[in-house]
Amino acid sequence: MEIRHLRYFVAVARHLNFTAAADSLGVAQPPLSQQIKDLEAEIGTALFERTTRRVALTRAGEDFLKQALAILDRAETAVQRARSIGAGTAGILNVGLTGSVLTGPLGRAIQQFSLSCPDVDLRIHEMSPDRQIAALKSGQTDVSFLRTPPQDVDISSELAWRESVRLVLPKGHALSSKKVTLADLRNESFVFLRLQDSLFAKYLWQCCFEAGYAPRVTHQAIESASLTSLVAAGLGIAIIPEFVSKLAHQDVVYRPIAGPPIRADVHALTTGAANALARQFVALVQTLAGKEPRTTDRPQRR
Repeated sequence: MEIRHLRYFVAVARHLNFTAAADSLGVAQPPLSQQIKDLEAEIGTALFERTTRRVALTRAGEDFLKQALAILDRAETAVQRARSIGAGTAGILNVGLTGSVLTGPLGRAIQQFSLSCPDVDLRIHEMSPDRQIAALKSGQTDVSFLRTPPQDVDISSELAWRESVRLVLPKGHALSSKKVTLADLRNESFVFLRLQDSLFAKYLWQCCFEAGYAPRVTHQAIESASLTSLVAAGLGIAIIPEFVSKLAHQDVVYRPIAGPPIRADVHALTTGAANALARQFVALVQTLAGKEPRTTDRPQRR
């Protein structure tokens, strides 16, 4: 039994006339009659009572009509949903991120995307950078947002938004009212993002090394926002992304770092099988960030 058999049956049931049903379907009447006979043979019971004067549904035909209409309706719904998913207006979108990137335009993009695409189930997966890469490559997520993308031939990266960094100092720190370069921090104790799973942390470490020293790290954290609390507790100073510094804390001060720019740019990562929903969402983030989309096939480690 095929969908076309159900369509043929419904047409005859509605018209109760094989010739009129054939005309509505755009097929010849003899093949239509044969298709109905084949359907009845497959089911094992008559669906129509036929005389030379009239065609009527049997009791089995009346019940089968209800089921056939429901099946055709579900099939049409499936087709429309598949088209919507292909067009990026329905489906499930799994987004991998760290909490710190929500302080930028990403949070606003999630809100706007949810309002403009109510048939999309956007799911946030907060995880460490190394887990984000694994989830993306395994298909558990559709797109991830990271500050320093990996060099991986299986992953495409494009700039989502540009972002600088800020120095976090305890309130009253001797450097809190001075112009500070990275080299000025050589004697300070740092609280740092966890080096083993963050390329961004390794990038910051390399910036310090190029300034003439290896930072003395007292504590490490997974999230940039956590570093502010550690600084407030007097456990060291920190370098955090600019947007994270918008989360005010009464016991710290935020300062720019003079000298060569240190970047905390956020990149959108997808695999080669990036779906329409992921592409649409990334484009929205880029639009809200005020930049034109730009794709690089091979991400550059900073």
